[in-house]
Amino acid sequence: MIVIGAGIIGVTAALRLLADGHSVTLLDRGDVAGETSGGNAGAFAFSDIEPLAAPGILRKAPGWLLDPLGPLSLRPAYAVRMMPWLLHFWRSSQPKRHLASIAAQARMMDLSRRATETLIDSVDGQALIRREGQLQVYEGAGEYRESLSAWDLRRQHGVAFRLLESAGDIAEIQPGLSPRFTHAGFTPDWMNVTDPKVWTEHLARCFVNAGGQIRQAEVREMVQGDAGVSLMTDGETLTAGQVVLAAGAWSHRLARTLGERIPLETERGYNTTFPVCDFDLRTHVTFPGHGFVVSRVGQGVRIGGAVELGGLNLAPNFDRSDVLVRKARAFLPGFDPQDGTRWMGFRPSMPDSLPAIGRSGRADRVIHAFGHGHLGLTQSAGTAEIVAAIAARRAPDIDISAFDPLRFSRR
Repeated sequence: MIVIGAGIIGVTAALRLLADGHSVTLLDRGDVAGETSGGNAGAFAFSDIEPLAAPGILRKAPGWLLDPLGPLSLRPAYAVRMMPWLLHFWRSSQPKRHLASIAAQARMMDLSRRATETLIDSVDGQALIRREGQLQVYEGAGEYRESLSAWDLRRQHGVAFRLLESAGDIAEIQPGLSPRFTHAGFTPDWMNVTDPKVWTEHLARCFVNAGGQIRQAEVREMVQGDAGVSLMTDGETLTAGQVVLAAGAWSHRLARTLGERIPLETERGYNTTFPVCDFDLRTHVTFPGHGFVVSRVGQGVRIGGAVELGGLNLAPNFDRSDVLVRKARAFLPGFDPQDGTRWMGFRPSMPDSLPAIGRSGRADRVIHAFGHGHLGLTQSAGTAEIVAAIAARRAPDIDISAFDPLRFSRR
């Protein structure tokens, strides 16, 4: 088998397929975790079950989209190209579809949580995991009340959490926050990796040590024939009995060579990583009203988030990174950012916030595994379990009909 893409989804799937007895080669044009998988916040966000496409989102979106430095922005140079995706996004926000997406996401999170614990043990990875929970903080009672419906959804799907309604309760979990944050929700089962790039590289080493191969090559085209799937690269043509397409934000381009048009877009995310941090950060802190998080990475801290809809080719707008750092300085009194490194990555996102996992409709030897948006690391082990089941032509442990890669064209 060949797995295209050495990000967290591809590496984890390759490792799981190898454990099932397949001969597996992992292909990528660059290094392991060389793109988005190396620069995310490092969170296993199993409690995040509500999609971005929610009822009422379009009432808020115009104000956000017009602010180039706001939590959700649309680059004007890309607006026309985004219209088909935005139409699917609007349809996905309708109440019936929204509830169906939440149910599918909850199933995926439950599978992924269990699969992740199994994976951590199998690769001797406990030293690379932080089990410090996550704190979502709110400015005032009004913002807190608006969040309660989302917390109720988590309760309905078995997510453990505790609501905090005083600054004192918040300080017991995370001291040093600005007093403007008066309410919060704490999810104790939330986990982080110590560093997402280090974690992915660790899995890749386990893959190679178990007999897998990693090669650098950029796949330009896929063609299925009688002998299998042929992959055209710059230097040669490779053939495999089955192929897993896990190339993140670039996956739809390769799917198009099979004749499939999949509405995959990029939520461009920005962050700044500081190698050392003198602020006593004890948990992963999320500022939902401002669209960013603060998390520990290595010995330092990473400040990042927000969503910029702008495709793969436009130049980064690092003012977005800088505004998040300025907010973090205001929200974390005493935090003194020094020697930060700015970064921008491409989150591969489907309009309903659900991944695309399943066999290609045009080439049944190709398995799609992409489109996880903000949740690639979170759902990587669960996706690997599903991919292994599909490759063996057995039923996955959960219903995956909601993840059909061609669900939007079928509608």
